[in-house]
Amino acid sequence: MSDDNKLVVERKKKLDELSKLSQLYPNTFKRNKSTQELRKKFGEKSKEDLEFEKDTYALCGRLLTIRKMGNSTFANLHDESGKLQLFLSKNSTGIDTYKLLNHTDLGDIVGVKGTIFKTKTGELSLNVSEYIILSKSLRPLPEKFHGLSDVEIKYRQRYVDLMTSEESRKVFTDRIKIVSHIRKYFENENYLEVETPMMHPIAGGAAAKPFITHHNSLDMNLFLRIAPELYLKRLIIGGFEKVFEINRSFRNEGLSVKHNPEFTMIEFYAAYEDYNYLMAVIEKLIKSLIKALNLDEKFNYQDYKIATDKPFEKLNFHDSIVKYCDGIDEKNINDYSTLEKYCKTNNIEITIKESLAKTQLDIFEKIVEGNLINPTFITEYPTAVSPLSRRFDSNPEVVERFELFIAGREIANGFSELNDPRDQAQRFSEQLEKDDEQMNYDEDFITAMEYGMPPTAGAGIGIDRLVMLLTNSTSIRDVLFFPLMKPKS
Repeated sequence: MSDDNKLVVERKKKLDELSKLSQLYPNTFKRNKSTQELRKKFGEKSKEDLEFEKDTYALCGRLLTIRKMGNSTFANLHDESGKLQLFLSKNSTGIDTYKLLNHTDLGDIVGVKGTIFKTKTGELSLNVSEYIILSKSLRPLPEKFHGLSDVEIKYRQRYVDLMTSEESRKVFTDRIKIVSHIRKYFENENYLEVETPMMHPIAGGAAAKPFITHHNSLDMNLFLRIAPELYLKRLIIGGFEKVFEINRSFRNEGLSVKHNPEFTMIEFYAAYEDYNYLMAVIEKLIKSLIKALNLDEKFNYQDYKIATDKPFEKLNFHDSIVKYCDGIDEKNINDYSTLEKYCKTNNIEITIKESLAKTQLDIFEKIVEGNLINPTFITEYPTAVSPLSRRFDSNPEVVERFELFIAGREIANGFSELNDPRDQAQRFSEQLEKDDEQMNYDEDFITAMEYGMPPTAGAGIGIDRLVMLLTNSTSIRDVLFFPLMKPKS
């Protein structure tokens, strides 16, 4: 029997013994304060001032440290808001109640009542007069996380990670703040939050591999949402002029430090605006998030120093390749044979042979992206790799589109929307012929566009990657409560 299994057996015995002394798993204890509220109220008061405090406070939480010293015990009680030291003695609790400590283990959830005081060392504490075990922890807590095997535990048993790691709790508290801030930001910009379907009859809205499911009653296959884009545009066509959705989307692709098959993003659309408007909105949003999280305008992300104190750089797609790829210049960037040789020399896989635009994108993704450390908007993408974007009137070979990169990763993608149904139908058809990872031809969306779609701008922001950046997290799994994991077996 392993040591952990022995401890589980011992704790179960304690639970059996506890049943003779008190009710198991009671739900009658009511707290009236959190640890944070007590720290806020009494933290700055002196030891002498607290000698006159006679009010009784009731707290609930998990015990993560216990130090027995003869006839007295110190313990740390943790709740969602923080922690507070407990002091228990036979004199204050009574002998029978104090005996409950013999059945207490690290991780147990308890309820306590007592008066507030400070120890000789100035530690704010609760002098416990009542003590009850609310829930027994039958499994021992890990001492700490370190090494690969423990990283696995962090992801597989997030509940253990959260109860033992203040750092992890801080990351997820920040994530919650970020999502809340994003929602309020768009509401303050007079956007309406909407909800669109997560099961689609046609895989669309982005070029990616979908998850397929089956509806039994209708006997039809459905696709988990790749992106909400085409449904949000239908709402613009219907007359809503500014909409957003914080959505869960799904792509049946690989796992990596920056990819999870299920992910969170926000998409937002505004009628009568263009892609320049979107870049301004996103830059303002990110700078407001940095301020809300009390980050410096120049902050660290892993080995990078990210500077946001100046306007975000703008660089068009072709110029970015010329800038970062030795051997490619303004004269040969549109020469396929030159690009093919460059790819062979630099071990870049060409995803679609003889496709100039797609090969340029292959080079961009392999070479350029990693050089975009400070916030940079890459603009003016080729039309051939942007099937939903509006062409430039002055140059139909490129579109009014941008992607925002920070720390070498794509954070946002947006464009002036294509609102010509004939052009959209043609591009759907062309993409079906050229690309394995294509959007299917959405006939109903074309029908919707034929009713008239106003000039519109729309963008998507990857919330998971944004949280990674703003919490200095190395992997997307660090910012997802429950990332997808391969089964142990």
